[in-house]
Amino acid sequence: MQTRIGARYRNTAQGREADAILRACVHCGFCTATCPTYQLLGDERDSPRGRIYLIKQLLEEQPVGRSTQQHLDRCLTCRACETTCPSGVRYGRLIDIGRELLERHVPRPLGERLKRALLRRIIPHPARLERLLKLGRICAPLLPPALRRKLPAKPAQTSAGPIRKLPRRMLLLAGCAQRVATPATNAAARRVFQALGIQLVEAREAGCCGAVSQHLAAPQEAADFMRRNIDAWWPHIQQGAEAIVVTASGCGVQVKEYGELLQNDPAYGEKARRISELARDAAEVLRDEGLPANITGPAREKIAFHSPCTLQHGQKLVGVVENLLREAGFELLPVADAHLCCGSAGTYSLLQPELSQRLLQNKLGELEKQQPVIIATANVGCQLHLATGTGTPVQHWLELLAQALDRDRPSI
Repeated sequence: MQTRIGARYRNTAQGREADAILRACVHCGFCTATCPTYQLLGDERDSPRGRIYLIKQLLEEQPVGRSTQQHLDRCLTCRACETTCPSGVRYGRLIDIGRELLERHVPRPLGERLKRALLRRIIPHPARLERLLKLGRICAPLLPPALRRKLPAKPAQTSAGPIRKLPRRMLLLAGCAQRVATPATNAAARRVFQALGIQLVEAREAGCCGAVSQHLAAPQEAADFMRRNIDAWWPHIQQGAEAIVVTASGCGVQVKEYGELLQNDPAYGEKARRISELARDAAEVLRDEGLPANITGPAREKIAFHSPCTLQHGQKLVGVVENLLREAGFELLPVADAHLCCGSAGTYSLLQPELSQRLLQNKLGELEKQQPVIIATANVGCQLHLATGTGTPVQHWLELLAQALDRDRPSI
């Protein structure tokens, strides 16, 4: 694609990076075939190719406004287009740049500004989020049905069992929303990894990966979260931690991109690159290490697996979790259009509720078609979002493996 980047952006790091991404696009339109919002709306401006043109106009200093902003807001950042693109266009990075630049020049209405600010002030901070959820559960009878459905159920008390010191150690990202809303996920990860002789260690000062801020056009705030995590993890890495295990696929994408996002930071660039090298989804570790020998899943229990966009398009781990579940003894049901987003997409379900609900119903229609016993997934946002629309239990896939381990424990 030919570009004429305007003087305002031409010599900036963002302008140069965006220009290189834009020039990789060859207008082929393959991306439109797999874009969830284009499939729903049929508007070229709500396709990756259309949004690329809108960002190009912004960078060339052509007129842009609220309409441009709305079309960029409707993007899920699911990256299905990247999987389809034959030219390797780094669309996910381009949409982040476009949103950030547009945020500076196109004022949002007060209500939108407040909602987005509240999301950034609450979700990445576990203590604040926990207080809000407790309040929401108390007030649930007074809430509108649509909002009441979004409240996650109070998590059951979980434990990884006795923590044993093991010769092998890996870091575990506790996260923010997952720590509060679905703590069973990391408890399950600890049980499964202990069975492999690997101790998962949480760095006390580590927290949100930065993805919420990154995708809400607040990259400096995101960078602060990233730097805090690097500082928390670095002593453990120096002491021999083998990897940084991430159990939420959305966080996994973000941590794997620390090196790219902080590449121009003189103090953190090299450390960030090393963090990205060490970051691994739990599925990658179990794929390479093998499942614990005493995992015995229930024979023929039918599972529908929803592969989050961040797992299959962001991290390119297509089929890895599915193979692990089959190896553990579960029967996976076929799911049509498995490449399409469920509509969660971080804060998208709160900021774009109408589109999100349409995507959710489409996804659940396919997941429930053959009446699974359980719907499994790999990301906290997808897990909570799917659970709002179905009576079928929705669990993280690691919980299923941990339950399979528990079945093999002798009764006391």
